Amino acid sequence: MTTTHEHDHAQGAGPTRLAVALALTSTVLLGEVVVGWLSGSLSLLADAGHMATDSAGLVVALLAAHLASRPSTDRSTWGMRRSEVIGAALQAGMLSLVGVTVAVRAVLNLVRPETIHADGMLVMGVIGLAANLASLLVLSGGHAASLNMRAAILEVTGDALGSLGVIVAGFVIRLTGWVQADAVASLLIAALIVPRAGALLRAAGRVLMDFTPTELDLAEVRRHLGELPEVLAVHDLHAWRVSSDLPVLSAHVVVKDACLDAGRYEELLDALQQCVAEHFPVRITHATFQIEPAGHSEHEAECC
Repeated sequence: MTTTHEHDHAQGAGPTRLAVALALTSTVLLGEVVVGWLSGSLSLLADAGHMATDSAGLVVALLAAHLASRPSTDRSTWGMRRSEVIGAALQAGMLSLVGVTVAVRAVLNLVRPETIHADGMLVMGVIGLAANLASLLVLSGGHAASLNMRAAILEVTGDALGSLGVIVAGFVIRLTGWVQADAVASLLIAALIVPRAGALLRAAGRVLMDFTPTELDLAEVRRHLGELPEVLAVHDLHAWRVSSDLPVLSAHVVVKDACLDAGRYEELLDALQQCVAEHFPVRITHATFQIEPAGHSEHEAECC
């Protein structure tokens, strides 16, 4: 016997927020490329590289948000909700690649510094920081558990840090003439962003590989279900995430024959569903339970 709960269809921030952030990011990107090329600033070009990646990432996030909102069908029973996780993985991968590239180039510039014009750096740094902060305000207004939105916010945060680094480096160069400050700022930006991008990539990978949610202890779930009065054993217990905001669980539950003979299916299912929905850090509202009599294990051993 199987039962399911309706899953939560709430989504993260809508496509409109992503579109506004994309417009702001793309505008500043064009300015940073031009000024960075003219001023010779690696940190400004590095920030432009972040923004180029982030613009592409925001396009991916926008597409993923649209796909994730599409309804389920008989051919795609979960809809396309997992697209938001794929989008997050792509964004995190691109950001990691840019961060490593910037770090390598920064080390080379520390050894062989180039001439840098600080005034252009400062102007574009201030403009970029203002645009990035505006984008963060837009995106954080719809921030939920979505990995897709977490990736978008991480990318824009990286840009904000990049712009801040450009401003600091510009001031140092203007006041002291130490042009290596530009490369140091680039290294700091990479050091801040790459580990966070790697963590997000791992989180997306766990969802894509159907790993058990990190906050959920399956041994504890099995023990808790087994403590219900009518339950004899729990096996074939699985928990995973379809998307970052949709954890699901399935289990085979062996119950006393007296419970089945009395027809207390509904009471038992209510108790099982309440257990997984209320007693653990991850609230699971979509659970499927197969109720089995004690003798059914012999048949399962033969076929499985």
